[in-house]
Amino acid sequence: MGTGQISGPAAEADPTARRREQRGWYFYDWANSVFATSVLTVFLGPYLTEVAKAAADADGYVYPLGIPVRDGSFFAYAVSASVLLSVLVMPWAAAVADRSGRKKPILAVSAYIGAAATAGMFFLDGDRYLLGGLLLVVANVAYAVSVVVYNAFLPQIALPHERDAVSSRGWAFGYAAGSLVLVANLALFLGHEALGVSEGEAVRICLASAGVWWAVFTIVPLRRLLERPVAREAGAAGGPPEQEGVRAALGGGWRQLAATLAELRRYPLTLLFLAGFLLYNDGIQTVITQASVFGSAELGMDQTTLIGAILLVQVLAVFGALLLGRLAQSYGAKRTILGSLVAWTATVSAGYFLPAGEALWFFALAAAIGMVLGGSQALSRSLFSQLVPAGKESEYFALYEISDRGTSWLGPLVFGIVYQLTGSYRDAIISLVVFFVLGFVLLWRVPVRRAMLAVGNTPPERI
Repeated sequence: MGTGQISGPAAEADPTARRREQRGWYFYDWANSVFATSVLTVFLGPYLTEVAKAAADADGYVYPLGIPVRDGSFFAYAVSASVLLSVLVMPWAAAVADRSGRKKPILAVSAYIGAAATAGMFFLDGDRYLLGGLLLVVANVAYAVSVVVYNAFLPQIALPHERDAVSSRGWAFGYAAGSLVLVANLALFLGHEALGVSEGEAVRICLASAGVWWAVFTIVPLRRLLERPVAREAGAAGGPPEQEGVRAALGGGWRQLAATLAELRRYPLTLLFLAGFLLYNDGIQTVITQASVFGSAELGMDQTTLIGAILLVQVLAVFGALLLGRLAQSYGAKRTILGSLVAWTATVSAGYFLPAGEALWFFALAAAIGMVLGGSQALSRSLFSQLVPAGKESEYFALYEISDRGTSWLGPLVFGIVYQLTGSYRDAIISLVVFFVLGFVLLWRVPVRRAMLAVGNTPPERI
């Protein structure tokens, strides 16, 4: 270890050094959230769909790898493919990071691969839908790996009583960056004629600028985050720790995941919560990634309206998270999450009936999404933290992150299949209600106080 590095838990670090490291950690949320917001949520879906339409035959089909796909379903299928691939890559990457103790190189490689693929979207024009699909898959897989490693730093840089605040500030940095860049994107898009660029060129500049932003601000956490030595397990084979960790990790990702899953069966109530979370979170993620396609293709909203709506979601998500946090203090996290799922169900159902061309109603839908978005996710994470055995938080949260993305292919797949069968984005959006309803039922069946006691935790007064 080099001079000045923290060699033990966060508790052993100097408070000033710990706060400096925490501030550096926040900046990776600041760096990567623009990809999630500007690229996945706003620009890429409608634009890649238009590119696919330019390449489609007279019947509206494109043929990636010879498979007939409706042009309107291509983006949803590409998202599903990227999530499935990320599930295969994340356990291996997480094992390498944990067992070698070298998180920063993996964070750097994954972040810059993702940033490069995103910047490469500048060249996505004409009928290059296959290039767009490939860049989406590469960028989204790299993003997923980097977020797993990024989250793994949290227990190392914050004391237990600090983690809620530190994690919340990271979320706030991400929302702030997304809002800031969306304002700049909107200015570019509205003023593209005055700048002498076409609408398509403006969109491609916005896509590529997200990659540049990601690359530039990743420098901050890479400079400030510190590596820790690997805690050796009893009975581990000999050899230098770094080499031993890397060798073990090469085949250990899936073994580690299997061991965690095997132990999780000892806690069926925790598993039941996780199953419910996977379902309703899949619905949330699909609404986020497909809302812009629904707004543009089904409701006829222009790009300016879409950007404004997503910006509204970003801003209100901050206030919604604070509001749901206050409600949880009075009614408990479980009841508050259940209430948010009722709101999600009502919101998605209302989307089915939205009149085309009515921007005001689309903004109302965006406002409803923003008010439940941040809170439902933040409270789910905090409630899950109460349902895992003490001393194994990182191991279980690694599974949580893998599981978070592990079923996020199912919602886009259902969305794409329903559109392919019906040709209606209204039918596709209403199909997502099943994820919120099933998630509600499973969460409602979890006796959280008993689940906390089963893993050895003391339940708080309000749960």
